[in-house]
Amino acid sequence: MSDDNIWSDAWGEQGEDWSGGGAKDKRLPRAPERPGVGATVSELGPGNFVVYHFHHAWEELLIVLRGRPLLRTPEGERRLEEGDSVYFAVGAEGAHGLRNDTDAPVRYLMVSTLSSPEVVEYPDLGQITAQARTASITGDRLWLIHDLEQKGEK
Repeated sequence: MSDDNIWSDAWGEQGEDWSGGGAKDKRLPRAPERPGVGATVSELGPGNFVVYHFHHAWEELLIVLRGRPLLRTPEGERRLEEGDSVYFAVGAEGAHGLRNDTDAPVRYLMVSTLSSPEVVEYPDLGQITAQARTASITGDRLWLIHDLEQKGEK
């Protein structure tokens, strides 16, 4: 099986982890510099997680390939089974986080619309990120993290 196969254990060269909790990601073929649809296979080892967040421009579809992750949404937490799929809308109603509190790895496919620029909010961290697939005035891709003031702080 090639590195582009969702069932393959060959992960090849991987970029930095942005999940917040130690996910191992495998990027599937896509047009990385253009808007469209992208897919990522990720694996969460026991105890790892994806930080609770929501997107302002990306819709996402999660498909569990292996394992039984715990999904957190605005409606609460629920256990997912292999083969389950969950759609995440744009905005706060699409907020989600994933945790592997089992003893076995969890592998899932995340399909996303790839709009640029994109803004993501992390309610538990009190952060908002702004990112784009184009260069900023720094010469690097735009990637800004804004820490929100807690209520009552100035």
